[in-house]
Amino acid sequence: MNWGRRWLRRIARVLLVGVVAATVFSVVYNFATAGATPPPQGLKYVRTGDYQTRYESWGTTGSPIVLVHGFVESADTWYAVAQLLAQGHRVFAYDVHGFGYTDRKGPYGTSADATQLLDFLAAMHLTRPLLVGHSAGAAIIAAATLRDPGAVGGIVFLDGDALSVGVGQRSSLANVLVNPYRTTILRLFIRSDWLIRTIYSAQCGPACPRLDAAGIQAWRRPFQVPGALDGLWAMTRAGGIGLPATEVARLARIPLPKAVVFGAGDAVFGQDAGSQTAARIGAPPPTLIPGARHLSLISHPSQVARAIELIAGRIPG
Repeated sequence: MNWGRRWLRRIARVLLVGVVAATVFSVVYNFATAGATPPPQGLKYVRTGDYQTRYESWGTTGSPIVLVHGFVESADTWYAVAQLLAQGHRVFAYDVHGFGYTDRKGPYGTSADATQLLDFLAAMHLTRPLLVGHSAGAAIIAAATLRDPGAVGGIVFLDGDALSVGVGQRSSLANVLVNPYRTTILRLFIRSDWLIRTIYSAQCGPACPRLDAAGIQAWRRPFQVPGALDGLWAMTRAGGIGLPATEVARLARIPLPKAVVFGAGDAVFGQDAGSQTAARIGAPPPTLIPGARHLSLISHPSQVARAIELIAGRIPG
Protein backbone atom coordinates (compact mmCIF):
# COMPACT_ATOMS: atom_id res chain seq x y z
CA MET A 1 0.00 0.00 0.00
CA ASN A 2 2.81 2.43 0.91
CA TRP A 3 4.56 1.52 -2.36
CA GLY A 4 1.44 2.43 -4.31
CA ARG A 5 1.05 5.76 -2.51
CA ARG A 6 4.67 6.68 -3.20
CA TRP A 7 4.18 6.06 -6.92
CA LEU A 8 0.99 8.11 -6.96
CA ARG A 9 2.82 11.00 -5.28
CA ARG A 10 5.64 10.74 -7.80
CA ILE A 11 3.21 10.74 -10.71
CA ALA A 12 1.39 13.73 -9.22
CA ARG A 13 4.68 15.63 -8.86
CA VAL A 14 5.65 14.86 -12.46
CA LEU A 15 2.26 16.03 -13.71
CA LEU A 16 2.48 19.20 -11.63
CA VAL A 17 5.96 19.97 -12.93
CA GLY A 18 4.72 19.36 -16.49
CA VAL A 19 1.75 21.70 -16.05
CA VAL A 20 3.92 24.40 -14.54
CA ALA A 21 6.51 24.06 -17.32
CA ALA A 22 3.82 24.16 -20.03
CA THR A 23 2.22 27.21 -18.44
CA VAL A 24 5.52 29.07 -18.16
CA PHE A 25 6.40 28.22 -21.75
CA SER A 26 2.96 29.36 -22.97
CA VAL A 27 3.09 32.65 -21.12
CA VAL A 28 6.62 33.46 -22.33
CA TYR A 29 5.90 32.32 -25.90
CA ASN A 30 2.64 34.25 -26.11
CA PHE A 31 4.38 37.39 -24.84
CA ALA A 32 7.22 37.00 -27.34
CA THR A 33 4.83 36.52 -30.29
CA ALA A 34 2.20 39.05 -29.26
CA GLY A 35 2.79 41.48 -32.12
CA ALA A 36 0.07 41.57 -34.80
CA THR A 37 0.66 42.04 -38.54
CA PRO A 38 -1.41 44.73 -40.27
CA PRO A 39 -3.39 43.87 -43.42
CA PRO A 40 -1.73 44.68 -46.75
CA GLN A 41 -2.14 48.17 -48.13
CA GLY A 42 -4.63 48.93 -50.90
CA LEU A 43 -7.30 46.34 -50.11
CA LYS A 44 -10.89 47.02 -51.22
CA TYR A 45 -13.71 47.01 -48.69
CA VAL A 46 -17.48 47.38 -48.75
CA ARG A 47 -19.80 47.71 -45.77
CA THR A 48 -21.99 44.66 -45.12
CA GLY A 49 -24.18 45.15 -42.08
CA ASP A 50 -22.10 46.22 -39.10
CA TYR A 51 -18.64 45.55 -40.50
CA GLN A 52 -16.37 46.02 -43.49
CA THR A 53 -16.00 43.11 -45.92
CA ARG A 54 -12.82 42.87 -47.98
CA TYR A 55 -13.37 41.86 -51.60
CA GLU A 56 -11.69 41.51 -54.97
CA SER A 57 -13.19 41.98 -58.43
CA TRP A 58 -12.19 41.07 -61.97
CA GLY A 59 -13.70 41.87 -65.38
CA THR A 60 -15.94 44.72 -66.47
CA THR A 61 -18.56 43.10 -68.71
CA GLY A 62 -20.78 40.07 -68.72
CA SER A 63 -23.02 38.42 -66.14
CA PRO A 64 -21.98 38.52 -62.47
CA ILE A 65 -20.36 35.60 -60.65
CA VAL A 66 -19.69 35.64 -56.90
CA LEU A 67 -17.09 33.24 -55.51
CA VAL A 68 -17.33 32.17 -51.85
CA HIS A 69 -14.29 30.51 -50.31
CA GLY A 70 -14.08 27.75 -47.71
CA PHE A 71 -12.54 27.25 -44.27
CA VAL A 72 -9.16 29.04 -43.65
CA GLU A 73 -9.23 30.35 -47.23
CA SER A 74 -9.78 33.88 -48.55
CA ALA A 75 -10.78 35.74 -51.70
CA ASP A 76 -7.20 35.28 -52.91
CA THR A 77 -7.70 31.50 -53.13
CA TRP A 78 -9.88 32.14 -56.20
CA TYR A 79 -7.32 34.21 -58.11
CA ALA A 80 -6.51 31.77 -60.94
CA VAL A 81 -10.16 30.80 -61.52
CA ALA A 82 -11.32 34.42 -61.35
CA GLN A 83 -8.78 35.52 -63.94
CA LEU A 84 -10.17 32.98 -66.40
CA LEU A 85 -13.82 33.77 -65.68
CA ALA A 86 -13.18 37.51 -66.04
CA GLN A 87 -12.68 37.09 -69.78
CA GLY A 88 -16.47 37.00 -70.16
CA HIS A 89 -17.94 37.85 -66.75
CA ARG A 90 -17.86 40.29 -63.90
CA VAL A 91 -16.33 38.28 -61.09
CA PHE A 92 -16.34 39.01 -57.36
CA ALA A 93 -14.81 37.23 -54.38
CA TYR A 94 -14.88 38.34 -50.77
CA ASP A 95 -13.45 37.28 -47.42
CA VAL A 96 -16.03 35.46 -45.32
CA HIS A 97 -15.97 37.16 -41.93
CA GLY A 98 -13.59 35.41 -39.60
CA PHE A 99 -11.18 34.80 -42.47
CA GLY A 100 -8.98 36.85 -44.77
CA TYR A 101 -9.03 40.57 -44.06
CA THR A 102 -12.70 41.16 -43.34
CA ASP A 103 -13.42 42.66 -39.91
CA ARG A 104 -13.24 40.06 -37.14
CA LYS A 105 -16.63 40.65 -35.64
CA GLY A 106 -19.24 38.10 -34.58
CA PRO A 107 -21.69 36.54 -34.54
CA TYR A 108 -20.26 33.57 -36.44
CA GLY A 109 -21.97 30.61 -38.05
CA THR A 110 -23.85 29.63 -41.19
CA SER A 111 -26.74 32.03 -40.68
CA ALA A 112 -24.44 35.00 -40.12
CA ASP A 113 -22.36 34.02 -43.16
CA ALA A 114 -25.48 33.87 -45.33
CA THR A 115 -26.44 37.34 -44.12
CA GLN A 116 -23.01 38.64 -45.07
CA LEU A 117 -23.33 37.16 -48.56
CA LEU A 118 -26.77 38.67 -49.16
CA ASP A 119 -25.59 42.01 -47.78
CA PHE A 120 -22.61 41.83 -50.15
CA LEU A 121 -24.89 41.26 -53.15
CA ALA A 122 -26.98 44.26 -52.13
CA ALA A 123 -23.98 46.50 -51.45
CA MET A 124 -22.43 45.67 -54.82
CA HIS A 125 -25.80 46.01 -56.63
CA LEU A 126 -25.54 42.51 -58.11
CA THR A 127 -28.73 41.17 -59.67
CA ARG A 128 -29.22 37.39 -59.63
CA PRO A 129 -25.54 36.42 -59.85
CA LEU A 130 -24.23 32.89 -60.10
CA LEU A 131 -22.98 31.85 -56.65
CA VAL A 132 -20.04 29.44 -56.43
CA GLY A 133 -19.14 28.01 -53.02
CA HIS A 134 -15.96 26.06 -52.36
CA SER A 135 -15.91 23.54 -49.49
CA ALA A 136 -17.66 25.24 -46.52
CA GLY A 137 -18.62 28.02 -48.93
CA ALA A 138 -21.17 25.60 -50.41
CA ALA A 139 -23.12 25.78 -47.15
CA ILE A 140 -23.00 29.58 -47.22
CA ILE A 141 -24.43 29.87 -50.73
CA ALA A 142 -27.01 27.18 -49.89
CA ALA A 143 -28.20 29.07 -46.82
CA ALA A 144 -28.35 32.37 -48.72
CA THR A 145 -30.29 30.78 -51.59
CA LEU A 146 -32.80 29.16 -49.25
CA ARG A 147 -33.34 32.47 -47.48
CA ASP A 148 -33.74 34.59 -50.63
CA PRO A 149 -34.05 32.54 -53.85
CA GLY A 150 -34.97 35.63 -55.85
CA ALA A 151 -31.56 37.17 -55.22
CA VAL A 152 -29.72 34.25 -56.84
CA GLY A 153 -29.30 33.31 -60.50
CA GLY A 154 -27.74 29.87 -60.02
CA ILE A 155 -25.47 27.88 -57.70
CA VAL A 156 -22.35 25.75 -58.01
CA PHE A 157 -21.06 23.52 -55.21
CA LEU A 158 -17.30 23.07 -55.64
CA ASP A 159 -15.70 20.39 -53.44
CA GLY A 160 -18.46 20.83 -50.90
CA ASP A 161 -21.80 19.28 -49.95
CA ALA A 162 -23.12 22.05 -47.62
CA LEU A 163 -23.76 19.51 -44.85
CA SER A 164 -23.02 20.07 -41.19
CA VAL A 165 -22.09 16.42 -40.59
CA GLY A 166 -18.91 16.28 -38.53
CA VAL A 167 -18.66 20.02 -38.05
CA GLY A 168 -22.05 21.20 -36.87
CA GLN A 169 -21.64 20.60 -33.15
CA ARG A 170 -19.73 22.72 -30.71
CA SER A 171 -16.21 21.42 -30.31
CA SER A 172 -15.51 19.81 -26.93
CA LEU A 173 -11.89 20.87 -27.36
CA ALA A 174 -13.01 24.47 -27.75
CA ASN A 175 -14.79 24.26 -24.41
CA VAL A 176 -11.93 22.54 -22.56
CA LEU A 177 -8.77 24.12 -23.93
CA VAL A 178 -8.22 27.49 -22.26
CA ASN A 179 -5.66 30.22 -22.38
CA PRO A 180 -2.73 30.55 -22.33
CA TYR A 181 -2.55 27.11 -24.00
CA ARG A 182 -5.00 27.65 -26.86
CA THR A 183 -3.21 30.82 -28.01
CA THR A 184 0.11 28.99 -27.89
CA ILE A 185 -1.22 26.06 -29.94
CA LEU A 186 -2.80 28.30 -32.58
CA ARG A 187 0.31 30.47 -32.90
CA LEU A 188 2.62 27.45 -33.14
CA PHE A 189 0.45 26.09 -35.93
CA ILE A 190 0.23 29.36 -37.84
CA ARG A 191 3.98 30.01 -37.56
CA SER A 192 5.00 26.55 -38.80
CA ASP A 193 6.10 26.55 -42.46
CA TRP A 194 6.21 22.76 -42.38
CA LEU A 195 2.59 22.38 -41.23
CA ILE A 196 1.29 24.85 -43.80
CA ARG A 197 3.19 23.13 -46.62
CA THR A 198 2.10 19.67 -45.45
CA ILE A 199 -1.61 20.50 -45.30
CA TYR A 200 -1.48 22.42 -48.57
CA SER A 201 0.27 19.55 -50.36
CA ALA A 202 -2.14 16.95 -49.00
CA GLN A 203 -5.24 18.91 -50.00
CA CYS A 204 -3.92 20.29 -53.30
CA GLY A 205 -1.87 17.44 -54.74
CA PRO A 206 1.05 17.31 -57.17
CA ALA A 207 -0.65 19.51 -59.76
CA CYS A 208 -0.49 22.53 -57.48
CA PRO A 209 2.40 25.01 -57.54
CA ARG A 210 4.84 24.50 -54.69
CA LEU A 211 4.53 27.01 -51.88
CA ASP A 212 7.50 29.36 -51.69
CA ALA A 213 8.09 31.79 -48.82
CA ALA A 214 5.69 34.34 -50.32
CA GLY A 215 3.02 31.67 -50.82
CA ILE A 216 3.30 30.51 -47.22
CA GLN A 217 3.01 34.08 -46.00
CA ALA A 218 -0.10 34.61 -48.13
CA TRP A 219 -1.81 31.77 -46.26
CA ARG A 220 -0.40 32.82 -42.87
CA ARG A 221 -0.83 36.58 -42.83
CA PRO A 222 -4.65 36.68 -42.50
CA PHE A 223 -4.29 34.81 -39.19
CA GLN A 224 -1.76 37.30 -37.83
CA VAL A 225 -3.88 40.44 -38.16
CA PRO A 226 -5.40 41.93 -35.00
CA GLY A 227 -8.21 39.78 -33.60
CA ALA A 228 -7.66 36.91 -36.03
CA LEU A 229 -6.99 34.10 -33.54
CA ASP A 230 -9.76 35.24 -31.18
CA GLY A 231 -12.15 35.18 -34.15
CA LEU A 232 -10.98 31.72 -35.19
CA TRP A 233 -11.53 30.42 -31.68
CA ALA A 234 -14.97 32.04 -31.49
CA MET A 235 -15.92 30.26 -34.73
CA THR A 236 -14.70 26.96 -33.27
CA ARG A 237 -16.85 27.45 -30.20
CA ALA A 238 -19.87 28.34 -32.34
CA GLY A 239 -19.59 25.13 -34.38
CA GLY A 240 -18.80 24.58 -38.05
CA ILE A 241 -20.38 25.96 -41.19
CA GLY A 242 -23.06 23.65 -42.56
CA LEU A 243 -26.74 22.76 -42.82
CA PRO A 244 -28.81 19.66 -41.99
CA ALA A 245 -29.41 17.36 -44.95
CA THR A 246 -33.12 18.14 -44.86
CA GLU A 247 -32.39 21.84 -45.32
CA VAL A 248 -29.94 21.27 -48.17
CA ALA A 249 -32.52 19.04 -49.89
CA ARG A 250 -34.92 22.00 -50.04
CA LEU A 251 -32.73 23.39 -52.82
CA ALA A 252 -34.13 20.70 -55.12
CA ARG A 253 -37.48 22.52 -55.07
CA ILE A 254 -35.95 25.85 -56.14
CA PRO A 255 -35.90 26.17 -59.96
CA LEU A 256 -32.38 27.48 -60.47
CA PRO A 257 -29.47 26.25 -62.64
CA LYS A 258 -27.29 24.10 -60.38
CA ALA A 259 -24.06 22.18 -60.64
CA VAL A 260 -21.81 20.07 -58.43
CA VAL A 261 -18.08 19.88 -59.16
CA PHE A 262 -15.59 17.74 -57.24
CA GLY A 263 -11.95 16.85 -57.54
CA ALA A 264 -11.94 13.14 -58.35
CA GLY A 265 -9.31 12.59 -55.65
CA ASP A 266 -10.93 14.73 -52.96
CA ALA A 267 -10.17 12.83 -49.74
CA VAL A 268 -12.21 15.18 -47.55
CA PHE A 269 -15.40 13.53 -48.85
CA GLY A 270 -16.33 10.00 -49.81
CA GLN A 271 -16.18 8.79 -53.40
CA ASP A 272 -19.95 9.09 -53.82
CA ALA A 273 -20.21 12.58 -52.29
CA GLY A 274 -20.52 14.29 -55.67
CA SER A 275 -23.36 12.12 -56.96
CA GLN A 276 -25.15 12.17 -53.60
CA THR A 277 -24.89 15.96 -53.39
CA ALA A 278 -26.15 16.43 -56.95
CA ALA A 279 -29.14 14.20 -56.30
CA ARG A 280 -29.87 15.98 -53.03
CA ILE A 281 -30.03 19.49 -54.51
CA GLY A 282 -31.63 18.53 -57.83
CA ALA A 283 -28.55 19.09 -60.02
CA PRO A 284 -27.36 17.06 -63.01
CA PRO A 285 -24.71 14.38 -62.41
CA PRO A 286 -21.55 15.91 -60.95
CA THR A 287 -18.50 17.01 -62.85
CA LEU A 288 -15.44 15.13 -61.56
CA ILE A 289 -12.03 16.61 -62.30
CA PRO A 290 -9.38 13.90 -62.79
CA GLY A 291 -6.23 14.40 -60.75
CA ALA A 292 -7.76 17.11 -58.56
CA ARG A 293 -8.08 16.92 -54.78
CA HIS A 294 -9.90 19.25 -52.39
CA LEU A 295 -8.24 22.45 -53.64
CA SER A 296 -9.28 21.94 -57.24
CA LEU A 297 -9.66 25.69 -57.70
CA ILE A 298 -5.87 25.98 -57.29
CA SER A 299 -4.70 22.78 -58.97
CA HIS A 300 -7.09 22.76 -61.97
CA PRO A 301 -8.39 26.33 -62.48
CA SER A 302 -9.15 25.85 -66.19
CA GLN A 303 -11.41 22.85 -65.59
CA VAL A 304 -13.13 24.57 -62.67
CA ALA A 305 -13.68 27.77 -64.66
CA ARG A 306 -15.08 25.79 -67.59
CA ALA A 307 -17.59 24.00 -65.33
CA ILE A 308 -18.67 27.32 -63.83
CA GLU A 309 -19.09 28.96 -67.23
CA LEU A 310 -21.41 26.16 -68.37
CA ILE A 311 -23.82 26.99 -65.56
CA ALA A 312 -23.41 30.76 -66.00
CA GLY A 313 -24.54 30.28 -69.60
CA ARG A 314 -27.82 28.76 -68.41
CA ILE A 315 -28.86 31.79 -66.37
CA PRO A 316 -31.38 33.98 -68.23
CA GLY A 317 -30.00 37.37 -69.19
